[in-house]
Amino acid sequence: MATLTTENQTFSGFEYAEQSTFLYRSEFRSLSADGVFERIETPAFGGEQEGSALAQHIRQALARAKAAGQETPVVVGAIPFDTRRPSCLYVPENCQFVANDSFTRAARPMLQQPHRLAACTSIPDEPRFKHAVAEAVSRFKQGKLDKAVLSRILDIELEQPVAGHQILNNLMVQNPTGYHFSLPLADGGVLIGASPELLIRKQGGEIHTNPLAGSARRQDDPQQDRLGSERLMRSTKDKYEHKLVIDDIRRHLAPLCASLSVPSGPSLLSTGTMWHLSTRIRGELLNPNLNVMQLACLLHPTPALCGFPTESARQLIADLEPYDRGLFSGIVGWCDANGDGEWAIVIRSGLLRGNRVRLFAGAGIVAASTPQSEWLETAAKLGTMLNAFGLNSGAL
Repeated sequence: MATLTTENQTFSGFEYAEQSTFLYRSEFRSLSADGVFERIETPAFGGEQEGSALAQHIRQALARAKAAGQETPVVVGAIPFDTRRPSCLYVPENCQFVANDSFTRAARPMLQQPHRLAACTSIPDEPRFKHAVAEAVSRFKQGKLDKAVLSRILDIELEQPVAGHQILNNLMVQNPTGYHFSLPLADGGVLIGASPELLIRKQGGEIHTNPLAGSARRQDDPQQDRLGSERLMRSTKDKYEHKLVIDDIRRHLAPLCASLSVPSGPSLLSTGTMWHLSTRIRGELLNPNLNVMQLACLLHPTPALCGFPTESARQLIADLEPYDRGLFSGIVGWCDANGDGEWAIVIRSGLLRGNRVRLFAGAGIVAASTPQSEWLETAAKLGTMLNAFGLNSGAL
């Protein structure tokens, strides 16, 4: 059986997924964390400011943990889409950084315990979602917006409770790259996902971000899959959507950087179910003491998750989406006492509570969008999580 080795502990197989309360895996650095030393629910609104309430709470919590005997305390957790809502952060009692590939090396082949579907509801349903897309497009034509991200949730009831470690295992097998996470929630639920999108990573004075915008569904036939990726790279609509995101991120980061490397055009990034237009951005900060949380709050939510202009898009979402996104399209990750860390976007994810599962998918809407294509895009994006449950996305 494969093993997972940390600085202080060895886990056998995938048992670590049940023993550790918080898990985060990426190509940069991976960690597992147990217990709760102190919760941080201060909203992240205004968190880009050094003296913000969130920044002060994080500094104080880390200082208290260090005074209590923790050598290298960290903050882990998630920040919701609406940064005016309470954060879901905490300082764990114990945290171990692990080898970057340890989780995926420990993963077993797909665990196929059958999940029998008892009920499934899309909110909004197909007609209402398409109506919302049409309404957004009409506002674009009035010159009020350039882009908005509209989403839907899929509420699923299964006949048996869900084993979170099994779903996380399946996600790692299906999607060995990207950002895997499992976050316990105060209400007893767990947020699990396999995000392809990096919001921000900071190590010393170096930062990285990898925004995604513009998508196409993967095809089973290799030739059709290649043709689909080529169409995406040529798509005027998708390249415009992507450029809105890149320009906004450049606008926020350029004043903070001595150098900022932004490729002239996007490349392709693939997951098991989707092609994405991707741009990898790297920068050197003028002030290496900036905290990664400040940078995350500065960027979040990007036009890839909200739209552009941000406040107009946020209002449109509030008008047209019949639910609070909560942690969906928020950010998840970690930050240490030096201000280094990494935060990924909460997409391709699900909330698990007993035998109930809530999944989320969104689509970037621009003037050239059509209701049918955007509905199909959300269906394709839901496929990542549905596949992890062994559910047929085409039948839902």
